[in-house]
Amino acid sequence: MKIQFKPLFLSLALALVLSGCGSAKMVSTPIENIDRMPLKTTPLKEKDLQRWSHLDLVKDTVPGMSVDKAYAEVLKGKKGTKVIVGIVDSGVDINHEDLKSVIWTNPKEISGNNVDDDNNGYIDDIHGWNFLGDAIHEQLEMTRIVKRGPSTPEYSKAKARLDEELKVLQQDKQQLDMILNAEKAIKSYLKKDDFTLEEVKKIETKEQSLLQAKAMFSQFLTGMTKAEFDKEIIDYKDHVYGQLNYNLNVEYDGRKIVDDNPDDINDRKYGNNNVIGPEPKEAKHGTHVAGIVAQVRGNKKGGDGVASSVVEIMAIRAVPDGDEYDKDIALGIRYAVDNGAKVINGSFGKYFSQNKELVIDAIKYAESKDVLLVIAAGNESYDLDVTNKYPNDTYDNSPEFAKNVLIIGALTPDYGSKMVASFSNYGKNNVDIFAPGEKIYATTPLNTYEYLQGTSMASPNVAGVAALIRSYYPSLTAIEVKQIIMESGILLKNMISVGEDKHKAIFSEISKSGKIVNAYNALLLAEKMTKK
Repeated sequence: MKIQFKPLFLSLALALVLSGCGSAKMVSTPIENIDRMPLKTTPLKEKDLQRWSHLDLVKDTVPGMSVDKAYAEVLKGKKGTKVIVGIVDSGVDINHEDLKSVIWTNPKEISGNNVDDDNNGYIDDIHGWNFLGDAIHEQLEMTRIVKRGPSTPEYSKAKARLDEELKVLQQDKQQLDMILNAEKAIKSYLKKDDFTLEEVKKIETKEQSLLQAKAMFSQFLTGMTKAEFDKEIIDYKDHVYGQLNYNLNVEYDGRKIVDDNPDDINDRKYGNNNVIGPEPKEAKHGTHVAGIVAQVRGNKKGGDGVASSVVEIMAIRAVPDGDEYDKDIALGIRYAVDNGAKVINGSFGKYFSQNKELVIDAIKYAESKDVLLVIAAGNESYDLDVTNKYPNDTYDNSPEFAKNVLIIGALTPDYGSKMVASFSNYGKNNVDIFAPGEKIYATTPLNTYEYLQGTSMASPNVAGVAALIRSYYPSLTAIEVKQIIMESGILLKNMISVGEDKHKAIFSEISKSGKIVNAYNALLLAEKMTKK
């Protein structure tokens, strides 16, 4: 399935319904000392939570990336070169107050003249390209396979998965209807749309349905206000009906509006230059991802970007509300490479692929041009050594076909046994390293900011670190940057819970490096390698 932020509204709603400073040295704290560090027993203050991924494990007792320490002790007084970071995603609000100063502008294109000035096949591609045109919703790949019929490769597997998902979706819809009916009953009794926990508790009735509604909302409003509930339920409703009407609907054709052949890589004259997309709110995911990398540091307008002072964001819209097409991803990667990106972030993915070779070729092309790809591991708690996730740099545990790809799992701010995000995919051979991905505060469309979560958020955190390395140590290759990030991470041997069954595992055994990303260490190692 498509990799986006983990939908907090869904897990919350279901849970409620069903329940009723000297010289710089790399951090080399002995493992036995790290594992005996006191756990943080008090919640992070809001100002710290908003930028916890920038904090330091030893100093702050949260598994951040030591970004603040890197700026203070390694980068202070140094000047970096600009690095273009390609964001292949759902669209980016390039007019956002905290992003507009860091948006890439194509120097070879003249805005608004309706001419392909740089002869790259894309007219007026000023800030990137939109490979989806005005399309928003799309089927999942398994739905497209089933639609094509029994002769399609992996049809039986896709059909079984689709049937399973539709069964779960119907249960979700029943639960949603139950919540909405309960809300309607309380509104009718109180004769108002907005109500408080106290007002709900004061309801006196013998009517069974209203008693059930009272009990349900007594739970809901214990943990949130009615306004917060309204927001959560809208998101939950969008999720349920988005799947019902589009993602899992065999009859839906989201590609019709694009007017291309999605199986023909040579059919390239499609899309437009509106990198936000036709509806700004649908660019939420991509805008958040871009903000993690590049929102302005220290301006008190939201969170802080990992590398805002040295990056330019190239916006490439290729991920719809559903599963992306391999062709769009392949062309998006190639577009970023050809237009100067040195780091590409891919916070997307799926578990079926009909044209994976198109993306494989694009990744190899990026490798040949010295471009690093940072890709989210996925949000289904899968072991990627067992389950293929597309894209990756290896399938079926074969040797890696490229050396310029980092696959990133997600961490929570809770150091210790709950350090790995419950949703994060993992894999000793197929996930490279972990980084902050839960409760990440960043830009969202129309000058707003939100906490989102997912490996989608972990990936741009690492892309930001990679951009810092490429900016301040530009002689290093993409492959060397990958090596530095993996080697310089902090190795931990905590016992954690992971997987769909939440089994116990040693943290160092759930990724190839066994480590968490550390910007401070990475920059020190980059400096050391450069001097050599």
